[in-house]
Amino acid sequence: MGWPYHVLLRVLFVFLLACHPSLGQPWDGVVITQADYQGLQAFKRGLVDRRGFLRSWNDSGVGACSGGWEGIKCAQGQVISIQLPWRGLGGRISDGIAQLTALRKLNLHDNFIGGAVPSAIGFLPNLRGLYLFNNRLSGTIPRSIASCPLLQTLDLSNNYLRGPIPADIAASTKLYRLNLSHNNLSGGVPIGLAQSPSLTFLSLHHNLLSGNIPDGWGGSSASGSAAHRLQILNLDHNFFTGDLPASLGRLQSLQVVTISNNRINGSIPEDLGNLPVLQRLDISENSIGGGFPASLCNLTSLIELNLEGNLLGDLIPDAIDGLKNLSFLSLKGNRFQGPIPATIGNISGLSRLDLSENNFTGVIPGTLARLTNLSLFNVSDNNLSGEVPSLLSEKFNSSSFRGNLQLCGYKGSPPCPLTPPPSLPPTTMTTPEAPRSGDGHRLSTKDIILIVIGAVLFLLLVLCCVLLICLIRKRTDQSRKSAAAGAASRGEKAAPSSGTEVESGGDTGGKLVHFDGPLVFTADDLLCATAEIMGKSTYGTVYKATLEDGNQVAVKRLREKIAKNQKEFEAEVNVLGKIRHSNLLALRAYYLGPKGEKLLVFDYMPKGSLAAFLHARGPDTPIDWPTRMKIVMGATRGLHHLHTHENMVHGNLTSGNILLDEQVNAKIADYGLSRLMSAAANSNVIATAGALGYRAPELSKLKKASVKTDVYSLGVVMLELLTGKSPGEAMNGVDLPQWVASIVKEEWTNEVFDLELMRDAEGTTGDELLNTLKLALHCVDPSAAARPEAQQILQQLEEIKPELAGTSPAAPSSAANGGGDDDEKNPAGGGSTSPPTDDDQKS
Repeated sequence: MGWPYHVLLRVLFVFLLACHPSLGQPWDGVVITQADYQGLQAFKRGLVDRRGFLRSWNDSGVGACSGGWEGIKCAQGQVISIQLPWRGLGGRISDGIAQLTALRKLNLHDNFIGGAVPSAIGFLPNLRGLYLFNNRLSGTIPRSIASCPLLQTLDLSNNYLRGPIPADIAASTKLYRLNLSHNNLSGGVPIGLAQSPSLTFLSLHHNLLSGNIPDGWGGSSASGSAAHRLQILNLDHNFFTGDLPASLGRLQSLQVVTISNNRINGSIPEDLGNLPVLQRLDISENSIGGGFPASLCNLTSLIELNLEGNLLGDLIPDAIDGLKNLSFLSLKGNRFQGPIPATIGNISGLSRLDLSENNFTGVIPGTLARLTNLSLFNVSDNNLSGEVPSLLSEKFNSSSFRGNLQLCGYKGSPPCPLTPPPSLPPTTMTTPEAPRSGDGHRLSTKDIILIVIGAVLFLLLVLCCVLLICLIRKRTDQSRKSAAAGAASRGEKAAPSSGTEVESGGDTGGKLVHFDGPLVFTADDLLCATAEIMGKSTYGTVYKATLEDGNQVAVKRLREKIAKNQKEFEAEVNVLGKIRHSNLLALRAYYLGPKGEKLLVFDYMPKGSLAAFLHARGPDTPIDWPTRMKIVMGATRGLHHLHTHENMVHGNLTSGNILLDEQVNAKIADYGLSRLMSAAANSNVIATAGALGYRAPELSKLKKASVKTDVYSLGVVMLELLTGKSPGEAMNGVDLPQWVASIVKEEWTNEVFDLELMRDAEGTTGDELLNTLKLALHCVDPSAAARPEAQQILQQLEEIKPELAGTSPAAPSSAANGGGDDDEKNPAGGGSTSPPTDDDQKS
């Protein structure tokens, strides 16, 4: 009995397949070599795939090189890339990987792979990138990795590797990124790393490394610029000893140096002042002595300088204001002495200043009150004396000043003594003359006593009159409030309820219009309130106003000559006063003054803005992923309501005007303000948004905001929460969306996320981070047409984090903060102690 014709053909094909190793996959037109097919099968057998991502890796080889196999990319029948990050894979990496001789990239980061890094890696002559970070690898780093001549990126960080760093690990002349951080590596730093001509990024932090840091950075002083490419050097949290290497001053491209939490001694080399683009220098928590080198004042690009926790002493040079771009300065826990340089007040961008636990003497310079961006200020535990400048004492609590026994004028301190009269010049000893009367006769003691008694009685009479007037006014206001409350209890229409009822401003001549809200107050209550400046923006100044009854509101005083005329203004503001949504900050009232001043009254939010919540917190105040996701979803709901139900474009969405209540619910502020302003004022707002990094690219030409520009701004806020970075800070000369896109393109996804998030990025959290990152990048697409709508964004966020899909607050909260501002932000409060009237400083 003969075999069917089609069976014979199949048998013939199998025979040919077995005889010809290049015919591993005939069905899809793309053939994988037999060696690569066997290598992939061995690789698969070594892994544990609990989620079934490798289900497509069939036993026949069908689809391996045509996109059918998950994570595999081929060229001419050979595997050139394996990319399987965030897949929950366990097991180990098989030595069979050596059969993939054309492999260029092996990317298995953020899995649960254990075992050793196979020495077979060294048999991959075409390997360019090895990404095994955030796994459970153990053992030592194989020396064979040095046999990969084309290796450019090696990242084995966040594993359990031990032993020394191979001496010739930098043998590849193309290696430009090396990250071995967060392991248990020991021994020293190979001199080859310091002399590498290609290395731009070196991170060895959080290991057990010891010995001296090599002093051969950048090669010899006569070497060319090719040896000066290193940009990032991170050696912190090890056990290094000896001196700081002076040769670091040769690395002209160096941007970040962090060698904190080691055992370095000696002094700070003067050569470190030769680094023209250095942005961050952190050598805190060592045993470094000596003084503050004057050469450091030449680092004009420096943003962060941390010398905390050493043995540094002597004076701080007055030329410290040469650090004109400095944002963070910590000299805490040293032995600095002498006066605090008044020139520090010239560093206008300084936001965190810690001079505590030193031996500074003298007064706190009044120039420091110019630093309006300060969110942290500490001079505690010094030998300072005199009165604290009022703007600093109002803004910061007693913990910033304690431990200075002769310092006064801050909250909780004894009152400062009255200034004594100037000393009289020495004269001959004579009996002091009594005062003389108008006719030249001396007044007797009795006359003087009568004059003093008369003056005292006059002052008491004036004081009684003032108290009587205040008492009458208070009783009048209470009667008015009681009448309003009684009308409300009887179901009658009380004056401050609908926004259509206008209350006279008493003697002021203005009028106050209330919308619905929990507080009832008069114009006099508002104008007589104690106020503190919270921030300034293109629109105006925001105050925290404390009413006589102790309640607090936020008041935005609009800048003069930028608002529409009164008729148009009232028509628009009455529309804004009716908008209510749990993720939008409600406008509660507005006041029009007799001199043209315009005040908007909002609920006060003591937790402040998202910008302050994220960037002005201490290192011991982490923000977990569910909290960040809750904020993103709340802001998206608010924006969706504006776009869909109010037909309104925000036009200036930033983390500075996303406010947070006590339950960390997001409330968008500053919406609709563009309707109250002139066209010129709105153009300034668009320009400011660009400076802060939230502006969509098309706004540079169109000059008109849209729902798609709002979505772009929301995408930037999402990236801000994912990365922990402020959009206003350029990363290597590019904005935040461009920086994130470039890092993702290079498959360095873990470099994008905030380190706080990476600590818990296991299981579903890792997938949520990655999916949210993809969504954020979709929102900041350079093409406006490609960006999603707010409703689509909300739907995708709820799919990513379904347990938060129904967490929107049930009703508008009254614990809010009025109108978050976009520039010159001062979320900590403090400033003026007078009410926001027309006599305030005009910006």
